[in-house]
Amino acid sequence: MGRSLTLVCTLLLGIVLLSAQAHAEICVTDDSGAQLCLPKTAQRIIALSPGATELVYAAGAGDKLVAAVSFSDYPDAAKKLPRVGSYNRFDQEAILALKPDLLIGWLSGNPREQLSQLQTLGMPIYYSELRSFEDVANSLERFGILAGTTKTANTAAADFRYGIKKLRERYAKASEVSVFQQIWINPLMTVNNEHIISEATRICGGVNVFGDLPNLTARIDNEAVLAANPEAIIAGGMGEENHDWLKDWRRFSGLTAVRKDNLFFIPPSTLQRPTPRLLQGTTLLCEHLDTARGRR
Repeated sequence: MGRSLTLVCTLLLGIVLLSAQAHAEICVTDDSGAQLCLPKTAQRIIALSPGATELVYAAGAGDKLVAAVSFSDYPDAAKKLPRVGSYNRFDQEAILALKPDLLIGWLSGNPREQLSQLQTLGMPIYYSELRSFEDVANSLERFGILAGTTKTANTAAADFRYGIKKLRERYAKASEVSVFQQIWINPLMTVNNEHIISEATRICGGVNVFGDLPNLTARIDNEAVLAANPEAIIAGGMGEENHDWLKDWRRFSGLTAVRKDNLFFIPPSTLQRPTPRLLQGTTLLCEHLDTARGRR
């Protein structure tokens, strides 16, 4: 009887320990819809896109980053991180040598074959693909869970949601402004309505003149812009202070945007990266479209 009781107790203890171990796992669902589980909070993170690097810092886990890819330049601390290549071709040996316990991949930007190879080698990968402002807030919260920085991450997510909510309320009844969003110059490129930049445009009362294009990002030509005749042109540049892209449009004096001087620059990292700084870029975008309305 005593031996049987001991055996039962041992079995029960084993079940309890296994249950506790299972509950100790940290699990989130990434943007691919897959569940990622870690045995403990991530302590050695590598971000494989500049946007992911910035999000990790915003989530309060910047001190857990051991490497990033080129152009990861915000905040300043990110500039000092070791590099493991670029977002479109990274150094797998360098990544493995750093022994990360979490990789943050970019679903549509990183090479799929490289991500698959790293995953085959046992690397835990969170697949990131942000298409909306709510995705930004959700990512902050998830990174906070994975890194054990939920307080900072949840605060950052709440602040971002609140700021966007106030902008939506402020411009809910604003008159529409037709907009061409230029994201590159050679080749000339824009975005469709599914892109996060177009959500920023809609918040401000803008209408993307190329919103119905089938691809998220698309090549176009000058003739297409002339035919669309936007009331405003919003461009980034090769740098945060480079307005050169806008100069090229001044030779097209027939464009409404040129005639009314509605050629506006927004630092690309505040509008083209899906991070909390979208609030800054969207606020500037709304101000520019208000300027356009005032020039009617």
